[in-house]
Amino acid sequence: MKDFEIDWEREPRTGVAEAVLCDGKTVAQVEAILAAAGDRPMLLTRLDEPKHAQLSPECRKQLDYDPLSRTAIHGRHSPPTKTGPGIVCAGTSDLPVAREAARSLAFAGYEAPIVADVGVAGLWRLMRRIDEIRAFRVVIAVAGMEGALFSVLSGLVDAPVIAVPTSVGYGVAEGGITALHSALASCATGIVAVNIDNGFGGASAAIRILRRLEAAGASSPGR
Repeated sequence: MKDFEIDWEREPRTGVAEAVLCDGKTVAQVEAILAAAGDRPMLLTRLDEPKHAQLSPECRKQLDYDPLSRTAIHGRHSPPTKTGPGIVCAGTSDLPVAREAARSLAFAGYEAPIVADVGVAGLWRLMRRIDEIRAFRVVIAVAGMEGALFSVLSGLVDAPVIAVPTSVGYGVAEGGITALHSALASCATGIVAVNIDNGFGGASAAIRILRRLEAAGASSPGR
């Protein structure tokens, strides 16, 4: 009896495709899931380098693997063609989570540029790129430490801001709890938050928003 059941109908039902969380799964389980997928595209998250290295050569050959984000795309997959959200990343240490969001969006067909290393400790870095950020329809903000980027961004842009707190930090900021509390307690309007280090969750929220925007645009008069 199989110990997994792939939800192939999730994307038609919810707008966001099934993804496989590899953390906690054995190498044999990941290989069995890939075999069951056949040639259908599938996104794998939290696939660390040691586990990826233990997969059979046949399995690794089928994967587009990115070690920074610990994501892999299986099967035939077209490059992104739709304009997606902008991902604003506080520091270089937050890039693994930002890349997870970007890869999840690419899997869904959305191009999502990353504006990196614009944390508010050097506010001039953010302000130098604020016009670029204001052009995004949705902003995914990725930050650890005190998470101040979430409030600052939401006070500067009119797009929805999806806060993705990261576990980057030490002392009271260790584990991302302070950044999460900062997102939840912000007095700036328009912020929604996902769980700590959940780049895939931030991307999924953005996909749902963008799909609604696209549907509304397609049904507008003159379309």
